[in-house]
Amino acid sequence: MAETGRNRYWTIAIVSLIVVIIVTVFVIRSRYRPSRPIEIILPPQQEIQGNIDISGAVTNPGIYRFSGGDTIGVLIQSAGGITANGTPDSLALNIPDANATEDTQKININRAEAWLLEALPGIGPAKAKAIIEYRQKNGFFRNVDELTKVNGISAALLEQIKPLVTVAE
Repeated sequence: MAETGRNRYWTIAIVSLIVVIIVTVFVIRSRYRPSRPIEIILPPQQEIQGNIDISGAVTNPGIYRFSGGDTIGVLIQSAGGITANGTPDSLALNIPDANATEDTQKININRAEAWLLEALPGIGPAKAKAIIEYRQKNGFFRNVDELTKVNGISAALLEQIKPLVTVAE
């Protein structure tokens, strides 16, 4: 009979141990909630385009067109690159607010490249080239009215582009 008591004791101990294990597993599983993946849906992206004002220690400060694929390096190179004494800290990049009512920055005819001059109304590749050649031959323009000395720039055309251009060194 002593052996039956011992078997009964072990049976109760084993059953109790099994119950404790089952309850522990149940508690752990009830607290564990695997994270479900979060689905993020982005609207189709539109190509970003606009103007950027590049100033500071660049060769040709001014407003340049950019698109979503342009890097800062490409934009700085389009402004002629950083000047010899310049550092990246001395640059200023500003994207004007498209809804702002401020006047747009004027194109500096003493520094503008052909493609920028061609953006002016009435100035095509030939007139842009003529402006650059005049500038190279005679030096910087002293005032905007001097543009009439360039072959192909009439007084009427000057009046049309005058609000859009400036002279600076």
